[in-house]
Amino acid sequence: MTATEQRKNSPNPLSSRENSRYEASLRLSVAPMMDWTDRHCRVFHRILTPGARLYTEMVHANAVIHGDRERLLGFDGSEQPLALQLGGSDPAALAQAARIAADWGYDEVNLNCGCPSDRVLAGRFGACLMREPELVAECVAAMVAAVDIPVTVKCRLGVDEDKEYAQFAAFVDRQVQAGAAMVVVHARNAWLKGLSPKENREIPPLRYDWAYRLKQERPGLPVVLNGGIASVADAQAHMQHLDGVMLGRAAYHDPYVLHALEAAQTGAPLRPREALLRELRPYVEAQLAGGLSLKHISKHLLGLFHAQPGGRAFRQILSEGAHRPGANWGLLEQALQVTREQAARVA
Repeated sequence: MTATEQRKNSPNPLSSRENSRYEASLRLSVAPMMDWTDRHCRVFHRILTPGARLYTEMVHANAVIHGDRERLLGFDGSEQPLALQLGGSDPAALAQAARIAADWGYDEVNLNCGCPSDRVLAGRFGACLMREPELVAECVAAMVAAVDIPVTVKCRLGVDEDKEYAQFAAFVDRQVQAGAAMVVVHARNAWLKGLSPKENREIPPLRYDWAYRLKQERPGLPVVLNGGIASVADAQAHMQHLDGVMLGRAAYHDPYVLHALEAAQTGAPLRPREALLRELRPYVEAQLAGGLSLKHISKHLLGLFHAQPGGRAFRQILSEGAHRPGANWGLLEQALQVTREQAARVA
């Protein structure tokens, strides 16, 4: 029996995975975020949270097939467990992109059924697909048939005026029937007209109870919650009801929360922010030696000292200096020194 057949026949498709590290990473993950969760961001997040599941930015299936694969798909081995999030609505193209992802070594492919931007609406992918559950199921089935890694779906509760839990649950059930191994629920509707993508992450009300109910009624289905989770306490409360949590904006703007949450889950001691940042130095210097500008990495570090003494100075030094020619690790040392000095004055 192939791995694909095992997943289809298992009430919990992820349980057939031999990769125990991948299975354990279900508990905590970092959301795919356009322009944010690139490879440099993910390497930094991996240092903060060794056990979490990381996701790429959404990449359209056609870009995977026809584009610069090293730029779009390349990753550092330290990033795993790592999932590629795909956009699209053509089953054949998604299947081909999924095969490419598996060949590149990704641990999972995730289909985006939640992005509300005008661009994805015009391209018939993202959140608008929640209105086409049969098409999504065709896409999922095609990907499942093409690869031996889990195929998962990230969705909203509905779109626009959708208010029926049964409609949301039926959408999820159809994807599971097609072979989806897991569902990530961004627990609010997507408004396809009238709200920007940013507003869609903030204005539609959160309905965590729908995700809780989905899990309660389908105990064998792995359900991960996304949306509005901003603290360790928030995450741990949701973990009482669901298989895992996915942090988005909080993980980017206050990345130390990832470290604090994993420490709370594993019992490991909290490590100082400065010590964690120093682990990134070999990666930074290797990237700079390869011709990368420091600004492409430092932009992901700005929130490390969020709400800490010296945090504003840390951000300012990096923001003002990283784009300058020749900027190197010394700029980070300067930022750390100022942060230490300001923290000492407060103490």
